[in-house]
Amino acid sequence: MDEQIFQRFARREAEHWWCIGRRAILRDTVAAEIPKPDGRPLRILDAGCGTGGNLPVLAEFGDVDGFEFNDGAAALASERLGKPVPFGALPDGIPDYPDPFDLIVLLDVLEHIEDDRATLRNLAAKLAPDGRLLVTVPAFQFLWSRHDELHHHFRRYTKATLSAVAQDAGLTVEKKFYFNSTLFPAAVAQRMAMRLKQSDAPDADVPRPVINETFKRIFLAERHIVRHVPMPVGLSLGAVLTLKD
Repeated sequence: MDEQIFQRFARREAEHWWCIGRRAILRDTVAAEIPKPDGRPLRILDAGCGTGGNLPVLAEFGDVDGFEFNDGAAALASERLGKPVPFGALPDGIPDYPDPFDLIVLLDVLEHIEDDRATLRNLAAKLAPDGRLLVTVPAFQFLWSRHDELHHHFRRYTKATLSAVAQDAGLTVEKKFYFNSTLFPAAVAQRMAMRLKQSDAPDADVPRPVINETFKRIFLAERHIVRHVPMPVGLSLGAVLTLKD
């Protein structure tokens, strides 16, 4: 794939309202939900880190590693991280690491993997005994659209379906939450319109500044509610998973 495509993806990760909002959710969740080991930083793995847009946030909490399936994306992620980002594939091509991780994040990756149970099971094997796996995925199968097909998704999730996959993989759900909820009605309408038009319009670019800024402010304001009030629906679903006792 052309290097310019990855530069475009990297710009989207840096500037798109959705990516900015998810990073804020990521920061809040790690700060509130992930136990901090005494006397040392967290050991963190970003599984399927893309061009590395989330690596700087994770580095606020500890020592970060990442792996990525695509060499072009991995090269950009390596520049952001300041160390090599090796090739890795899920579920069976996870790189070898000498020590277990306190936190593994899997951010909108699981829906791209056909065998989601094996993916969670194999990542769980890389966790420290008190480690956590933080997962985000697209929510609600009824929202399936051409968008999902263009992004090579296998499925969308609900709290129930993600919990079932996690339990089958030997994990316990410690917390689960919908987010990106305020824009849910508008997104439902948009998906219905896309079905009628059979739109193949790509969404890899950042929207126009006014739209991007408006949606960013809505999403960032919502994060303060999500921390305290369970949302009944959302475009995305997050979960904090632990090893079963």
